[in-house]
Amino acid sequence: MAADFPQAELSTKAITAKFYLPDAANGYYRGTRFDWSGQIASLRAAGHEYFGQWFPKYDPKLHDSILGPVEDFRGPDGSLGFGESKPGGTFIRIGIGVVRRPDERPFEPFRTYDIVDPGKWTIKRGKDYITFTQTLTDPSGYAYRYTKTIRLGKTQPEMTIEHSLKNTGKKAIQAQQYNHNFFVMDGAATGPDTVVEFPFDLQLVQPMRGSGAAPEGRKIVYSKELQTGESVYGEFKGFGPTAQDYDFRLENKKAGAGVRIKGDQPLAKLVYWSIRTTFCPEAYINIQADPGREFKWTYKYTFYSLK
Repeated sequence: MAADFPQAELSTKAITAKFYLPDAANGYYRGTRFDWSGQIASLRAAGHEYFGQWFPKYDPKLHDSILGPVEDFRGPDGSLGFGESKPGGTFIRIGIGVVRRPDERPFEPFRTYDIVDPGKWTIKRGKDYITFTQTLTDPSGYAYRYTKTIRLGKTQPEMTIEHSLKNTGKKAIQAQQYNHNFFVMDGAATGPDTVVEFPFDLQLVQPMRGSGAAPEGRKIVYSKELQTGESVYGEFKGFGPTAQDYDFRLENKKAGAGVRIKGDQPLAKLVYWSIRTTFCPEAYINIQADPGREFKWTYKYTFYSLK
């Protein structure tokens, strides 16, 4: 089945990665929750596999039938232009396209909306990088050029995700963006061997959902191995106003694999979610691009072996 989807592979001395490419007709993912670009089906580095299928049911339009370090944009009303739209009208999902608002219900991130215009995607590749660009214009006054470049380390097990959002429309773009980071380290289960550490003391915004893990100082600590159907969810504060706190370490001791993630923007919100098959820090940043202006941000991943 995988051979039927548009895809590309990059390989250096340090990393091999397989990407599923944006495609409105034949793409692996055609849902309306996550940005279509940069989906990594497989990444091997430091002797380990870091991504893969973590969900039980595949459907190209299902909100979470997606692999790898995938990203999402949320607007003040849930999505860009949603609060200005009426039933039958349209709003914007950055990295996806113009979608139809079917009714009066509030924006629902897990709902699949009808896509009216996926914009125009272009893809460029080099030996160690791939660049995705989506250009989109909507009669509502929103328009942008969104570019994502993923670079693999030539000799070191590193990956950077560079973003640029150029506002080419008449209305300001204000949003929060995060990466869901669906880590699957060698297929190892989430549990006491899973270690997640932050550079600040974790303070819960609300009681954590799920009984399998809890914050202890700067770490999330698991008391048991999660079983099928069990999940852990929490939202945390305690981070400061600079990018210094966008610095996380995730490890699975059973797999013997780890990754460090650093961002160049301050945290706006921090959510953590996990099930048996994946564990995911979701770090939100604020994005502001007035007409004619461009906003840039970068995430860096460093992969390593514990053995």
